Amino acid sequence: MSGSAARQGRNSRVDDGVTNATAHAAEAAARACYGRLVAILASRGRDIAAAEDALSDAFAKALTTWPANGVPAIPEAWLLTTARNRLTDVQRRDARLVPETDIPDMANLDPADFPDERLKLMFVCAHPAIDRAMHTPLMLQTVLGVQASDIARAFALPPAAMAQRLVRAKSKIKDSGITFSIPDSTDLPVRLSAVTEAIYGAYALDWLQGGDALAGEALYLASLLTQLHPNDPEPFGLAALIAFSQSRSSARILNGVLVPTHLQDPQNWDHQLIDYATKMLGHAQSIRQIGRFQIEAAIQSVHAHRANTSETDWQAIAQLTTALHRLYPTLGSAVAQAAAIGRAQNAKTGLALLGQMSAKQIKNFQPFHATQAHLLAMDDQPQAAHVAYQCALELCGDAPSRSYLAQQIANLAKI
Repeated sequence: MSGSAARQGRNSRVDDGVTNATAHAAEAAARACYGRLVAILASRGRDIAAAEDALSDAFAKALTTWPANGVPAIPEAWLLTTARNRLTDVQRRDARLVPETDIPDMANLDPADFPDERLKLMFVCAHPAIDRAMHTPLMLQTVLGVQASDIARAFALPPAAMAQRLVRAKSKIKDSGITFSIPDSTDLPVRLSAVTEAIYGAYALDWLQGGDALAGEALYLASLLTQLHPNDPEPFGLAALIAFSQSRSSARILNGVLVPTHLQDPQNWDHQLIDYATKMLGHAQSIRQIGRFQIEAAIQSVHAHRANTSETDWQAIAQLTTALHRLYPTLGSAVAQAAAIGRAQNAKTGLALLGQMSAKQIKNFQPFHATQAHLLAMDDQPQAAHVAYQCALELCGDAPSRSYLAQQIANLAKI
């Protein structure tokens, strides 16, 4: 979410008179409905920044009003009404009142009946008039409530630079008068690609937490895309990919330590999500138009199949990662291919593929060093593996992965 709204909704320092329970209620409301409310408010005047400010004021008012009067029966409706009134007051004061549009009276409306404008807002953020490099960051912040600092970290940019770019992108939407609507069949395919990337980006930012609201929102939005464009296989592939990965969220971390997929206990997986993912992937494949997310989902499907066979089919994963790298040649797909081939064939083959990569490219790419370390350990090169693991550890930012890497270093010392 925007910087101010995020501070109010997620990181507020509560005054003495505000109870922790109220703060938690405000935080929960912020996480659950932020993107939906911004989308509804912004559709009035095409001013995303003004909508975010109005919603930020509503969250601030909640922190002072709810302790005295109690948390409303429908917090989302209260927030939307308060933000809508604030937005109208500002527009009247500035003599720029935008005519009322389709914002219903939310006082007694169940959240399930809220008009969900998020997909429209995502397609607005993917408009060709917006810098292509800002499509995903803009959607992550405005629709999914990711803070600018977290987006900046994911895109390896200084927070101030990312914040400035987001402000410019929002101004572009307002100044260009971009319509808040689902594009027609001519424009839809081009913008759909940017939207799927943003949804996957949101999940990737939160994959270790898994059960958090952001992961659930990503899966929900991916499922919405399948309904919007049922003849395009990639939204189905995306929904399958997220669902397969989400199904393992409870098994991904054990005692604070990351557990690699092939070592997780399948009994701790969510098999209903696996069934849903399998259905989505099957539909995507029936369209017979291969794409990146379908291949990535197929890789996760092979991992899921271990619940039935007790073994990981590394040969199948090697074939799929090779196909992925041919279709989507990135540094990440190249490292994934080397890792899978190293397991399916032998460590030396995987190490040879890693050795073909540019030293400049891989210098600060943590997955490269972690993969190299693992293959070196498989190849009975403990000293070299220790150096690579140490490099991966220094580049690692999350605690569960750091704990896992530290364990591997400790295991090497026992050899």
